[in-house]
Amino acid sequence: MPMHFTIDHTSRFVDVHGSGEVTLDDVTNYFDALVTDNGMPYRKLIDLRGVIPKISDDDMMVLGARVSAYAHMEPRGPIAVVSSADDLDLFVRRFMNLGGAKRPMRLFSSIDEARHWLQNQPEA
Repeated sequence: MPMHFTIDHTSRFVDVHGSGEVTLDDVTNYFDALVTDNGMPYRKLIDLRGVIPKISDDDMMVLGARVSAYAHMEPRGPIAVVSSADDLDLFVRRFMNLGGAKRPMRLFSSIDEARHWLQNQPEA
């Protein structure tokens, strides 16, 4: 499974690690788990270093619809995404523009900077 994640209710934190080829199904499965396990308001650290996105333009439209639907599920916690490749950065930036997010979201190249930023974000 290319998307491994832990939803920690005690610390109210979601830790996500991606590896290899990631498809639309991988992303929507993560979304589904986040919603059903009540992790939406938590801070999220998404480490995508080493991910190869296999997401088409049509897939981005599906993700856009999902994110728009989730916009009504406030509160949603801040997201720090870590990436190390230009093609992945493009995917992440496209994702960040979906649904006009009303929460802090930033792209980082350093896991330490991402953690520091995320720890300083107010809880949703």
